[in-house]
Amino acid sequence: NMPGEGNTLSTINDRPSASILLNSPEFYNELTNLLITDGNNESLEKLSNLLLPITKLDATACKGPVLPVNDIRASLYRVIDLYGWNYGTCYNHISARVNNSTEQFLIKPIGLAFHEITGSSLVKIDSNGSIIDPGSTTFGVNALSFSLYSFIYKHRPDINCIIHVQTPTVTAISAMKCGLLGLCQEALICGHATTHQIQIDSMTNRLSTDENIQQSTAKVLILPNYGMLACGTTVEEAWHITFHLILACESQLRAVSMGIDNLIMPSDSSAKQVTNTVGAGGGGGVNTTDVKWNIGELEWSTLMIVLDRAGYHTGYIYREPLIRFIDKQ
Repeated sequence: NMPGEGNTLSTINDRPSASILLNSPEFYNELTNLLITDGNNESLEKLSNLLLPITKLDATACKGPVLPVNDIRASLYRVIDLYGWNYGTCYNHISARVNNSTEQFLIKPIGLAFHEITGSSLVKIDSNGSIIDPGSTTFGVNALSFSLYSFIYKHRPDINCIIHVQTPTVTAISAMKCGLLGLCQEALICGHATTHQIQIDSMTNRLSTDENIQQSTAKVLILPNYGMLACGTTVEEAWHITFHLILACESQLRAVSMGIDNLIMPSDSSAKQVTNTVGAGGGGGVNTTDVKWNIGELEWSTLMIVLDRAGYHTGYIYREPLIRFIDKQ
């Protein structure tokens, strides 16, 4: 109903502010202008700002219009921000190979916060941290920190995305001599974790780790006192590891207060079963359709639906059967 045709809209939401907005002449004029003007992006943006829902994930301290993301790697920054896991201001790091066969990487410019990242603002750099494409900003990158990730990329060609997790809980676990314990299902999903000391070359001012990184096949790399690296063959897998890693660290930090000797650890057979199930993909192997999902892919697709419906415009390319599901909504 439009203004003057009854008060049906007010039943949508009992809050007075919602009724006033939905029945106001200004809203009617803006909507009419949007519908009759082809390609009126300005009106579309204004209307989106008025109606944009606040999602459960929205933990960022910065409110306001949502910038379209338009890139899966940029979406990763937004998700980390929405979960409140981007501790610090603009210094935490995510990096990803441009593609699996190059030594070029995408990383955020050091001057932007996570909630500001878009596909166009990501900076393309080489393995030395030199800028190939600055993106849409004039900011630089943290070449010192990236030198650590570049070292890992070089010695672990199976890794294409690295998320440096430095929440207080994860950092606390990284400082424990026992490392990450296979205490709960979330820890088992992350798989075996290996510990590596950060080293710095005073001559080149570049970071690296010990040589054991070449023998590691782990997707969780513990940096004592400096958090952990959640790694993945894909962006989806790196996110999958990050999500469960944070839950696992929170569980461990609470459990160890009782004393490590008092903890009941899962059996080797149980741990192996979880590993095999996760390796099957498809939501931990529960998917029974003919569609084959890589590790974390189904969960990530579901998360992208949430963001897209909240106005983030992730640009994510959905697979069947999610395409049909979205088209029906």
